[in-house]
Amino acid sequence: MKARPTPEPAADRSRVVLAAIAGAHGLAGEVRLKLFTDDLSAYPALNGGALTLVSVRPATNGMIGRFREIADRTKAEAMRGTELWIARDQLPPLAEGEYYHADLLGLPAVSSEGEPLGHVVAIDDFGAGDVIEIERPGGKRFMVPMQPHAVPEWNGERLVVDALFAVD
Repeated sequence: MKARPTPEPAADRSRVVLAAIAGAHGLAGEVRLKLFTDDLSAYPALNGGALTLVSVRPATNGMIGRFREIADRTKAEAMRGTELWIARDQLPPLAEGEYYHADLLGLPAVSSEGEPLGHVVAIDDFGAGDVIEIERPGGKRFMVPMQPHAVPEWNGERLVVDALFAVD
């Protein structure tokens, strides 16, 4: 569970979004960042090498980053909304039972009895572990703890939810 979810399920699975630029901070080209990972500084080359992370530091409402290619406020403001990504092969390997949130987003969900349930639309952590949010056709959503008793299996094709947790 090293990378948090991207805002939208990524269509291109060869890239993983680690952060997004939320806006400018100050006059010298720093930017406010919305992070989807625990440690952005582990990936100094972002967006295929187009952006070089020089520093990242905590701020009152998130993180502040400095990039070599963003020298002033005008350029920082123009970068608002830019997703910061790395190639999937740059991610560390996962141990048994681990997953990247980005891999679960958009997956079809089925019950342990084979009933289609919908798609994974969000993953939250309220302090006791991840909770998967599944949207049924028609827009109704329900949540399931990402625990082996509730989600006995998942892979790149689907997520299986124990039928007891499949709320109507």
